[in-house]
Amino acid sequence: MSSYEFRMWGIRKRDRQKPYQVRRLVAGRSHAETFVTRALAESFRAELMSAARAGEAFDEATGLPESRARDVPWFDHAVSYVDIKWPRAAAKSRKSIAEALTTVTMALLLPRRGRPDDALIRRALFGWAFNTGRRTTGTPPVEVAEALAWVADASRSVSSLRDLAVIRSVLDALTVRLDGKPAAATSVYRKRAVFYNTLGLAVERRLLPSNPVDQVQWTAPDVADAVDRRVVASPEQVRSLLDAIRGQPRRGEYLMAFFGCLYYAGMRPAEVVALRAGDCELPASGWGRLQLARSEPWAGQEWTDNGEARDHRALKRRASNAIRIVPIPAELVHLLRTHLETFGTGEAGQVFSNERGGPFNEASARRAWARARLSALTEEQVHSPLARRPYDLRHAAASLWLNNGVPATEVARRLGHDVAVLLKIYANCIDGQEGEINDRITAALAAHHDHETLPPATTVDTAAQPNPRTRRGPEPAR
Repeated sequence: MSSYEFRMWGIRKRDRQKPYQVRRLVAGRSHAETFVTRALAESFRAELMSAARAGEAFDEATGLPESRARDVPWFDHAVSYVDIKWPRAAAKSRKSIAEALTTVTMALLLPRRGRPDDALIRRALFGWAFNTGRRTTGTPPVEVAEALAWVADASRSVSSLRDLAVIRSVLDALTVRLDGKPAAATSVYRKRAVFYNTLGLAVERRLLPSNPVDQVQWTAPDVADAVDRRVVASPEQVRSLLDAIRGQPRRGEYLMAFFGCLYYAGMRPAEVVALRAGDCELPASGWGRLQLARSEPWAGQEWTDNGEARDHRALKRRASNAIRIVPIPAELVHLLRTHLETFGTGEAGQVFSNERGGPFNEASARRAWARARLSALTEEQVHSPLARRPYDLRHAAASLWLNNGVPATEVARRLGHDVAVLLKIYANCIDGQEGEINDRITAALAAHHDHETLPPATTVDTAAQPNPRTRRGPEPAR
C-alpha cells in the first residue's frame, strides 16, 4: 500500500555506532534509518523531501518513495529491457543493443572483492546476459555463470542513476574504446540511444521520476549524415575496379555480378545476397528489371531466430509485403545472364551463394575488393577513402544518377530511400554544375550593377536653393 500522508522529522544524533538517525511518518507509521555521518543522513533526508515535493507516494511498509521501494539493480533492469525488445528486433539490432548495454553495465559496476577479468565480464554480458535466445535455451559455462553472479551483486541500483554524476560517468564511458582511443561518433550516438531508452523504461515502470540523461549538459560527438564525397568513384574508376575483380583467380568471375548489382542497380549488399533468379527480368538486349522483396543482413547465428548467420527480413524500413522495382542497364543484364548461365543458382535459388551452394560469404567479397583496390588504384588513391568499401559502389551509383539529371524522386525510389533522406545523405555528392551556376551568379551580379549605375550629373542653381545650415523655420507667433 502507498500513501501520500508523509511527515519528516529533523536528524537526531544518538550515542551509537551509527549516530545519525533520519525519522519520518508514513500513514501514521514510524520509519527510521541510521547513518555513520551527518552528510549521509542529510543526503538521504534530502532525497525523501525531494520525492515528497514532487508529489510521489510513499510505501507504507518501507517508508520509502514508491520508486525507491521498487528499486532494482541496473543489471536486472537491463536484462528485462533486452527481453522486451528481443521478439520484435532485427538480429543486427539485438546485437547492437547487447553491445551498448555491455558498455553501460561495465560503467555501473561497484568495487567488490573477487572481480573477474574484464574480458570475461564483457563476454558473459554480451554473449549470455543480453542475448535472450541463448540465455533462455542454453546453459552458460561455469566461469560465465560465476561472472554474471558477481555482476548481479556488484551492479548499482536503478535509483542511483538519479545522481547526475553517475549519468555523466556512463556517458563519458561511451566515448572511449577498449584501447583508450576515442570511439566513432556513430557508435557513441547508438549506445547513448540504447542507454536513454533503457532509462525510459525505468521511468515507465516508475523506478525513476524522469529520465536523468535530459538533465545532464553533455553533448555527443557530431555524426556525419552526408556521404563523404571522397569515397565516390567515377565511372572510369569503377570499370577499372571491376576489371581487377574479373582478373582474380577462382572467384573473380563469380563476384563480377555481385559488385555490378551494387553499382548499376544501387542495391544494398543484404539485398543482393537475397536476390533470387525469379526476381530477375533479363532480356537478350536492352534494359532489364529486378524485383526486390527481401533483405538478408548478416548478424551471426547467435542473434537470429532461425539459427542461421543471416537474418531474413523485409526491405529496409519497408512493410513486410513491400517490393521495389529497379530498372537495370544492359551492362548489368549481361553480367547477370552470364553469371546465371555459368554458375547457376544456390540451394534456395539464390543468385549468389558460397562455393557449396550455401549462404553467400560477404567476407570473401570484401577481401577480393581490397585486392582490387591495390591493383586498380594508384598508391595515393589506395590510402584515400576512395571506394574503400564495396558499399561505396551504391554511393557512386546515387551520385552518378543525381549528377546526370535523374529526378531525386526517382533516385530515391530506386535506392529505397525517402527523398528528404536521399538529399540529406548525398548533398555533398551533387556536383558537375558549378560552372553553369557560377555563370548565372555572374550574370545576376552584372545586371544588378547596371541598375545601380548613377545618371549623369546635372547643373543645379545653388543660389536659388536655401542653405540647410542657415535655413530657419517660421517665426513663432507673438
